[in-house]
Amino acid sequence: MSSRIFQSVIVQMKEATDRCIGVIDSEGFVVACSELSLIGTKLENLQGISGGDLSDQFFTSGTRTYKILGSPNSRFDYAVFVEGRDTLSRSICIMAAVAFNEAKANYDEKYNKVTFVKNIISDNILPGDVYVRAKELNFVTDVPRAVLLIRQMEKSDIATLELVQGLFPDRQKDFVLSMSETDIVLIKEIEPGVEARELCQLADKVGSAINSELLVKTVIGIGTVSRHLRELADRYKEAQVAIEVGKVFETDKSVIHYESLGIGRIIYQLPTTLCEMFLSEVFKKNPIESLDQETLYTINKFFENNLNVSETSRKLFVHRNTLVYRLEKIKKLTGLDLREFDHAIVFKVALMVKKYLNSQNIKV
Repeated sequence: MSSRIFQSVIVQMKEATDRCIGVIDSEGFVVACSELSLIGTKLENLQGISGGDLSDQFFTSGTRTYKILGSPNSRFDYAVFVEGRDTLSRSICIMAAVAFNEAKANYDEKYNKVTFVKNIISDNILPGDVYVRAKELNFVTDVPRAVLLIRQMEKSDIATLELVQGLFPDRQKDFVLSMSETDIVLIKEIEPGVEARELCQLADKVGSAINSELLVKTVIGIGTVSRHLRELADRYKEAQVAIEVGKVFETDKSVIHYESLGIGRIIYQLPTTLCEMFLSEVFKKNPIESLDQETLYTINKFFENNLNVSETSRKLFVHRNTLVYRLEKIKKLTGLDLREFDHAIVFKVALMVKKYLNSQNIKV
């Protein structure tokens, strides 16, 4: 593919000079040239470039001047040549090398697999182009992949990226992308049938490794499994939502899977005005602030024990009648009897809505 890039540059340079300009590979074969008849031929009398590393950027052989493409002391993959061994030939070599290096760098950036994947999840590529680019890169499109968003919390460390890359060294199947100063995305090819629980365990190991080796705390959001490259952007958004919703409703967790968010992700997407209206309708008799901390703790324990009075009283270390008294008190204050399933659902949602509004610094 590089030969096409080199040839397009040569076509433009032909207008500026009548010298023969071309590019050879590490074996001395001409891959692009202003004289089309030379393409594919091996230049004779070419000495000193047979497959090794070269520190000299310039060399001459026969009637031509050569300049290695790439940075100084880099491995020899390609070299530009110009007919002639004079100062002009050297100058043309320099200008041609700059043009070739720039064109190749732009091409590599555009078609590099990591950049390709990053463009997909960032929505910087049209859905119709995904398949075409994937084919050019020999990229398998329809295998299951997990998307994990690793967010560094208290401080960010550039070494985190290198650590995660070291944990997943297969650069053909797994991609570790730096999205911002705090965010790293891991896109990992997985076996069919892998469950959310297994992905959470994987994420937990990654977070533990980062914390133990770099003392950096993280929260990791996981999207649902992507079945095709085109789905990666949506799965990345899900991982973002998992972290944002988790900050409100799952504050004690460092790994949050999108599938575990439940009703929290619905509440998170509601307009705050609608949430305020809902709370005012639910708590007509008294605002939710009228409930003290002990009462709220009792309510949460009641929910945790699936509205079971006996089990909740045992967990609270109180007599059953004491719990019943508290529930009656809540009923008088709010008009909701938490022993009734429908009332309990309304109250549970109301608590979550209140928590969401608090996270938005909105007082009701």
